[in-house]
Amino acid sequence: MTIAVPADGKTRNHRTAEAPSPGLHTDSPGGGTARKALVSACLLGSACRYDGRDCADPAVRRFLESRGLTPVPVCPEELGGLGTPRPRAEIREGDGGAVLAGRGRVFDFEGRDVTGAFIAGARAALELALRHRCGLAVLKAGSPSCGSVRISAGDFSGRTRAGSGVTSALLKSAGIRVVTEEDIPEEDILDSFNT
Repeated sequence: MTIAVPADGKTRNHRTAEAPSPGLHTDSPGGGTARKALVSACLLGSACRYDGRDCADPAVRRFLESRGLTPVPVCPEELGGLGTPRPRAEIREGDGGAVLAGRGRVFDFEGRDVTGAFIAGARAALELALRHRCGLAVLKAGSPSCGSVRISAGDFSGRTRAGSGVTSALLKSAGIRVVTEEDIPEEDILDSFNT
């Protein structure tokens, strides 16, 4: 199942033959199975954050290795056509789910509406997850794309509020489990993700 988000922002489910259902296993080029997880590229050391830096997290790599998961790196904002570095962006009026439903917008620090780029990046991230059959995504906490349970407040104040980022919301709607690097040390996350 893929989730298509058309220009009107309304999420619709579509079944396609070429996009497999998400799961933990996928065929590897050698004919065996490789277990994969979608992972924010910045957590793996890629300098793709809005400020041109990374936020590499050794705990994320240890988690993936301990579970035998191969990371599938993703930066939804870059996939959506935003360069690096880029002005910081935040969601106004709701969270990622509201953006996908057409009730929220994403603006950058300079006042530009970058909602379209965020939706395009979320779609591309979902397609990548489906292609690799990722049943788990480890994404960057607090991000307007990747945040899972909290995002920036929407006023560039440095405060946060409850909500999911645009990509996180789309992945969740497709049945992909989303956690952040902040969840990794928690024993219940490690224990409940039986691979």
